[in-house]
Amino acid sequence: MELTEPLQFDHEDRKDIYEYVERHGSVEPEELRRSLGMEPRPFGHHVAILKRNGTLEAVDGALRVAYEDSAEEEFTADDVSFTIRQARQEDLTGLVGAIRQAIGGKTYVDAETVADVVDSEGVLLRHNELESRIFFVACVEDEVVGWVHLKHPELDKLSHTAELTLGVLEQYRGLGIGSHLLERGLEWAAKHGYEKIYNSIPSTNEEAIAFLDAHGWETEAVRADHYKLDGDYIDEVMMAKGLYSSN
Repeated sequence: MELTEPLQFDHEDRKDIYEYVERHGSVEPEELRRSLGMEPRPFGHHVAILKRNGTLEAVDGALRVAYEDSAEEEFTADDVSFTIRQARQEDLTGLVGAIRQAIGGKTYVDAETVADVVDSEGVLLRHNELESRIFFVACVEDEVVGWVHLKHPELDKLSHTAELTLGVLEQYRGLGIGSHLLERGLEWAAKHGYEKIYNSIPSTNEEAIAFLDAHGWETEAVRADHYKLDGDYIDEVMMAKGLYSSN
């Protein structure tokens, strides 16, 4: 299922099954059936249809929301090999840890918020009537060392936009990982018809601002004293990049 597809269900029970899985990230079928109070035969039929339609998938026996982007890319820089792929539910702990370590100086407020939300919900990927979000991760020896995150509000007026956050663990910077992550995120966004990607950063995060500027992002506005970090007022730098859809 594509993250940009509208949610449509031709049976209320299928809608209930999907929404339960979406809220929990990953769930065992029997636990799901009992939680919804469904009989085995109709439950099995509805799950089969949801899997057939590409809405749900089974991984190691558990059901989770299915997404279409499964390609994994491999790179090597300075004898460090890393892969970039779509994040999976099982990456949640490592991803939250990577975000929090990468923003240890608390100079990336939006990313810090993403980590808090994902950690509290216990769900990595979202696609519901209010919002959609997706992550791509960079991994070294199957451990998450960087991420790019796109969040899309399910509002018609903002349907052409998505918010992006990105980061790499300090010890893995300078290898091009951030650039590859950014490219993967923007390629995905363009493919799915987004026209504008935006990011808001405290002005003290000069490294992130310079990185985006070097990759063609523009500063649209600066909101004075928008953040208050450790008692100091900090400006917010609002940056964006226009995209041309490949559809």
